[in-house]
Amino acid sequence: MSRPHCGRCERPLTHCLCPMLPKLPSQTRVLFLQDPREAGHALNTARLAWLGLARAARVVADEFDERLWMRPGQQALLLFPGPAAAVAAPPVPGGLPRLLVVPDATWRRARSMVARHPSLAALPRLTIAGAGQGRYRVRHADLPGALSTLEAVVAGLNAMESTDRFDALLEPLERLVQGQIEAMGAARYEAHHVRREGSRSGRRDP
Repeated sequence: MSRPHCGRCERPLTHCLCPMLPKLPSQTRVLFLQDPREAGHALNTARLAWLGLARAARVVADEFDERLWMRPGQQALLLFPGPAAAVAAPPVPGGLPRLLVVPDATWRRARSMVARHPSLAALPRLTIAGAGQGRYRVRHADLPGALSTLEAVVAGLNAMESTDRFDALLEPLERLVQGQIEAMGAARYEAHHVRREGSRSGRRDP
């Protein structure tokens, strides 16, 4: 029999994260474009970011209506790397209200999502400078040094709004990570994550 789950954070009731989720206001609106496979993942972090932000929306789909990000009267920015990506920074005074568009999927599926939506791919892109080592230690990253969706959004909003108050979202993330490590057991976590990540970080490409 499956354990009862919280209908909001979708964690088991014994590990519900809702009591520590803030509801942070922001000048920037955030739109999560979530791959259905991520939406169903027990360790997904975009759900926590969405719940913890007062001005956030989440749409789960394979294909998205471009009107989600092509509305007049706003400046939509895509949080996604690219050759012309700018480092996230505060807005120019007098500029339009900003919408941060965040694909949430594995790296391969996120690239496919952006490529399938030309108007999404055409948006100005933002990247994160000096975000440091990620805390999300319970899923294997597609790229060395990659951040979880929640961590990327926290770093992006902090930079865009010249603050550190979005760090409050890192507490439920840390609780999610610690709960998973405890459930796995130290030996299994060491074998499946620590050793593997150490091997990957030390690898040299030919």
